Amino acid sequence: MKMLRTIFSRRMLVSFIMGFACGLPLLLTITVLQAWMKEEGVDLTVIGIMSLVGLPYTVKFLWAPFIDRFTLPFLGRRRGWLLIAQIALICSIAGLGLTSPGKDPWVVAIVAFIVTFFSASQDIVVDAYRREDLADTELGLGSSLYVNGYRVGMLLASGGGLIMADFMSFQMVYLIMSACMLPGVVTTLLTPEPALPAGTPKTMKEAVIDPLAEYFSRQGALWMLAFILLYKIGDTMASAMTTPFYLDIGFSKTEIGAVVKLFGFWATIIGSLTGGVFMLRMGINRSLWVFGFIQAISTAGFAALAIIGHSIPALAAVIAFENLSGGMGTAAYAAFMASITNRKFTATQYALLSSLMGVPRVMASAPTGYFAKHLGWVGFFVVCVLMAVPGMLLLMKVAPWKSKLRESVS
Repeated sequence: MKMLRTIFSRRMLVSFIMGFACGLPLLLTITVLQAWMKEEGVDLTVIGIMSLVGLPYTVKFLWAPFIDRFTLPFLGRRRGWLLIAQIALICSIAGLGLTSPGKDPWVVAIVAFIVTFFSASQDIVVDAYRREDLADTELGLGSSLYVNGYRVGMLLASGGGLIMADFMSFQMVYLIMSACMLPGVVTTLLTPEPALPAGTPKTMKEAVIDPLAEYFSRQGALWMLAFILLYKIGDTMASAMTTPFYLDIGFSKTEIGAVVKLFGFWATIIGSLTGGVFMLRMGINRSLWVFGFIQAISTAGFAALAIIGHSIPALAAVIAFENLSGGMGTAAYAAFMASITNRKFTATQYALLSSLMGVPRVMASAPTGYFAKHLGWVGFFVVCVLMAVPGMLLLMKVAPWKSKLRESVS
């Protein structure tokens, strides 16, 4: 009964809706915008350069201390900034729809950059709010619902946006998407402000220096950073080459798209929800062990598929299992990062950690083509499985099995 009350609580609903509000803007400046620019005849070089508008997502830690330091005179430390970011997003997304990619692509770039800046700012505040609103034992489930909301928002923006664009103008699509941010605004207005922890920054120096000093003063701080870099590195490397792999062993683009969409999306949703519920019972530490092991086994499934070859049932099984385990691992990963932030500097520390989390996605993915070419698909995926071992070994340092729950960082 207690578990059901937690699952259907106000805090979990807020986590889901805020995840939706964070996921919605992301692909409006990538997938949907690229389709619009292509339709308007914009040069491919310009379309490629347009990816730079996503830079704020990578460097959001630069202004996170400002959000930790200053409290607006309405709605409190977190909700005030959140309302500002969401209203700015509604206006800038609608404004993006009023631009003309064919005539003024650089105006489009400026407005898209404004969208990503306020989207990244919303991410900062939502991550901080979730950490401060949820009890330590609820971080796992709350993180999983946030991730699911994020994926639903992305799906609505990309899939829904592109489908709507076949029946109406892109201008109208962006106006509709801006209106889809309203549930986030209503949630911000209705949900309570978390309690303000003692010792919050009073100067910008404290907001910038103290979060770093506090983190690195902890025992095992560097081990935790290494863990964040390595925990999902094998999974990340394998994912970077899955599409060329599927095509190389004989699957058609239609087969890949149908199976990935049908099994992949729902398996990820189910995986992260299942992971969240399990974390309520097992705690974050033990979940990291179990989900990390399952993640490694799912990567080995690609090696098995390389041996089996073209088989739709085998492809469906591999994709379903991989996305299921990936959803569970991501939920535990996000919960772990939230649990090691100090409530005084939540925005700054979480922004730094989440930026660090993105490093393997770029660095580890870069040499994957070389490895696949020289090792063959079976050898490549075996290497990806082995790459998961260092992250699992680091669990002995950062999340020992015998400790069911992480200690709260006050």
